[in-house]
Amino acid sequence: MEPLKQSHSNLPLSLLKSFLLIATGGIALTSLIVLVSIWRTGNRFVTGIEALFNGPSPLPHIDVPTLIVNQVRGASELTTAVFVMEAVIPTSAERKFGDIVFATTKLLYIARGEVRAGVDLSNLTRDNVRVRDRTHTVQINLPPPQILDSKIDVNRSNVYDYNRGFLSLGPDVAPQLQTLAQRQTLEKIVATACTEGLLEEANERAQLAVTQLLTTAGYEKVQVKTTPPLLQECNSPYLSLSTPDRLR
Repeated sequence: MEPLKQSHSNLPLSLLKSFLLIATGGIALTSLIVLVSIWRTGNRFVTGIEALFNGPSPLPHIDVPTLIVNQVRGASELTTAVFVMEAVIPTSAERKFGDIVFATTKLLYIARGEVRAGVDLSNLTRDNVRVRDRTHTVQINLPPPQILDSKIDVNRSNVYDYNRGFLSLGPDVAPQLQTLAQRQTLEKIVATACTEGLLEEANERAQLAVTQLLTTAGYEKVQVKTTPPLLQECNSPYLSLSTPDRLR
């Protein structure tokens, strides 16, 4: 009777060993299947794991108005309109004895002057730009045009005649008369340039240049609005000075 009892006591142990053996074999088989799957999928499996942990990268935020301002600011030179004119300016100086003029010096100056006008796009800010996503439209309000520069081309200008009168009794003031003639030339050229619509031409050039620039950059609908020139822009830089026609 003792051997029978021993076989009954070993039965649970045998079942436990068999279960562990089957479980170990299942784990090994499962691991083998997983390894084979990883080997067959290759990089796709690694990419999937990376995507699971990293997730999609957030899209960068682009400030479109600021981007447009940066694109446009460098195009100021494209808006420049130039007006060139030649003028003949007479000036004179008198020699007096009391209230009596007894000698006069005259200078005739032929000058070639140039006036440049344009829209300074460096003054453009993001407040001047509106982007309408619904209609895919970019609207820009440009600063007003202004006189950028006015100068005498000294290489193409000269004193045509200098006369000190009878017996050369007139004052010898050639440099002063030439400076006076140059000032009057600039006044005349700036005034004529404004009359001939130089500032309006600068506005048109700016509108065309900015429209072409943004269209080339990929914007579908571009509206460029210009600002009328300010009244004081037509004042020559020398108009504030007192420059009489004659030196005394």
